[in-house]
Amino acid sequence: MRATRRLGSVLTLLIALLATAMVMGLLAAGLLIPAVGGAGLATNKSISLFNGLPSTFAMNPLAQQSRILAADGSTIATPFNENRIVVPLNKVSPIMQKAQVAIEDERFFQHGGIDPRGLLRALTSNAQGGGVQGASTLTQQYVKVSLQNEALSSGNTAAAKNAVAREGLQGYVRKLQELKYATALEQKYSKDQILDGYLNLVYYGDQQYGIEAAAQHYFSVHASQLNLPQAALLAGVVNQPSAFDPVNNPHDSKTRRNIVLQKMYQQKIITFKQYSDASVSPIALKLKNISGNCASSQYPYFCNYVTSWLDQQPALGKTVKARQAALQSGGLTIKTSFQPKMAAIIDQQIRAKVPQNNKYGINSAGVMIKPGTGDIIATAQNTSYSNTTARGKTSLDLAGTAKFTFGSSTKYFQILTALERGASPDQTINVPKQNIKTTDNQPGSTFKYLAFNGPCYDNKRGTFQIGNDFSVPSGPMPYATATAWSVNTAFTQLTADVGMCNVVDTMVKLGLDRRDLQITPAGIVLGVGVTSPIQLANAYATAAAGGKYCPPRPVESITDGNGKKLKLTGITCRQVISKKTAEETSQIFRAVLNPNDPKATGHKSALARGRPAAGKTGTVTGAKNIWFVGYTPQIATAVWVGHGSGSQPNLKDITLAGKKYNGYVFAGDLAGPIWKSIMDAALKGQPIEQFPVVPGMNTGTSTSTPSSSSSSSSTSSSSSTSTQISVPNVVGQDINSAIATLQAAGFHVQVGPSRPGPQPRGQITAMSASGGATQGTTIYIYPSSG
Repeated sequence: MRATRRLGSVLTLLIALLATAMVMGLLAAGLLIPAVGGAGLATNKSISLFNGLPSTFAMNPLAQQSRILAADGSTIATPFNENRIVVPLNKVSPIMQKAQVAIEDERFFQHGGIDPRGLLRALTSNAQGGGVQGASTLTQQYVKVSLQNEALSSGNTAAAKNAVAREGLQGYVRKLQELKYATALEQKYSKDQILDGYLNLVYYGDQQYGIEAAAQHYFSVHASQLNLPQAALLAGVVNQPSAFDPVNNPHDSKTRRNIVLQKMYQQKIITFKQYSDASVSPIALKLKNISGNCASSQYPYFCNYVTSWLDQQPALGKTVKARQAALQSGGLTIKTSFQPKMAAIIDQQIRAKVPQNNKYGINSAGVMIKPGTGDIIATAQNTSYSNTTARGKTSLDLAGTAKFTFGSSTKYFQILTALERGASPDQTINVPKQNIKTTDNQPGSTFKYLAFNGPCYDNKRGTFQIGNDFSVPSGPMPYATATAWSVNTAFTQLTADVGMCNVVDTMVKLGLDRRDLQITPAGIVLGVGVTSPIQLANAYATAAAGGKYCPPRPVESITDGNGKKLKLTGITCRQVISKKTAEETSQIFRAVLNPNDPKATGHKSALARGRPAAGKTGTVTGAKNIWFVGYTPQIATAVWVGHGSGSQPNLKDITLAGKKYNGYVFAGDLAGPIWKSIMDAALKGQPIEQFPVVPGMNTGTSTSTPSSSSSSSSTSSSSSTSTQISVPNVVGQDINSAIATLQAAGFHVQVGPSRPGPQPRGQITAMSASGGATQGTTIYIYPSSG
């Protein structure tokens, strides 16, 4: 009974509203309807009810697609929940505007939000048939779709259902509120603003929202370029998108298009000839599909890396969920540092030597970083993107997020630590005798755990063994030689000399995650922890940038839907090592690529035209993972080869791309040559830039072009050409006396971490050199902890 009375009140109100609208013409009096004398007391009460309905309605920003762009402006991906591209009305062809108005609301520019004629027709029909039919002006349609859209966006499905209710009492109530909002909208906005909002809001079928996205999808043109047949077809879709979608229902879509053309002719918008010609024209679709996810991007792995990075940007929202929503619906323009041409070079070169579907399931990935910026220039890997892992297929980003053991590329951090703590680049390491065979049958040495104690590690008992790939002489060995030959026992001694925990601190300062490191002597010396190619390439880029560390970043800028640039966080560069240390490190690591030294692990990877480069191989025990990480002043590149997931069998006795590798595959045999081919191609035509010269230092490499006759051995350094002098034995002296003694003899002195010894606490129990050393060398002394 109550529902019947309410329905009667609503119907009375609608009739009164119609009468008022006809008397007032365009409801020119505004939002409030005056009492109608002849309507009686019941009508006036209903009008009071109408006047009491909410009237505040705003044209809120629409959800629209975002764009992730490469550095050259090409599109990497277009994330969206609704594929919509908002454009101003002047970017929509005039014929499209006229077509939409002609079919949806031919008196749009004459009424005030409510069309009395249409309303009378609908009331008559509904009284006879029972359903709420028609009568919606374009403004009312905009209100209805906006309410539904906002309800769905907020997850309120009940409100979304109410916004489009057509039957019974709910349908009449919805219509009544819609009328009130429509009149409010017409009071606040111009006709052009309402038409602009409508064309950007409504659904045009086949997952296309708004006229710009629809024009691009169906015809591969902008909305401003739509012609008469195209405009008529799209205008006809809006009424029933699923029924008139030209992709799935071309026949019905054409019939509907011709109805629109007929309406346009009847309203004298087009001539009879235009109508006739357009009516017989075929539906000439030129489909352009745009995916809203990274999986279908040409660069899916990098795309996913970008979206994960954006999850950490507070400018997009307070929570990760809010940031993801902003990406999906905020109309953002995300410009990345990604260079497709460089990515193509990496992709081509790694696949040339490690084919995608090789029978061993071996993967390879590469990444390129711009020193001094952290900009990720390119990434690539020899797999296809798939959520189902199989040979040659994976969803795992092998260059950006996957992490692997990194082997001897860890030696970079040990050299940096030594130089930063005062060592000379011509320093020698006192290589211990190789008096054992390791479990891998390598010539090696035994070390005491207690020599590596510090704040990050405490183990006073026992010994461990470290082996080399080949026998090396014991005694003093220059840094450059030890680095070029990748002598594990030398670097074990160096790690003890400079303090293992100091090496760990250097790793963390340069972007490695402390949680990923295996903080044991063997773990730090042999690179048994894990890191990603992006992290490692960026760490090496720090030396190329003169000691300035910049967090790796895929994004250059973010602009919101209104053209405002958003603030990026986590991109601040900082000086983490001295410029002097960085320059000396680069010169030392040039020795790795000395083509004249067959023992240098990267001698096969010297760059074309004598271009100077520094780098390091990394071969994990058993050749489970192999690396080459290197740089010029312009770019830093890391190449990894191994197994991306599952078990990690040794890279041994394999044939890849027609090349047979006998025995274990070392980094210098595969990862290094891939790195060289990438760098040569990427730097082709670029100027040859030199590293800063370190006075008096000889790395054993030549920076001249191949036409030069100059060459030298990687074992040479200024220490081999300078006078060797006797190193005083200061064991048993106190710290100050030991420093004075060594300085008087012509050496620099660095105090290392305390270690257990037979001497009283504070007296020197060990030193890094004995016998002879080059004048000016840094000698490390170690006080006893008692």
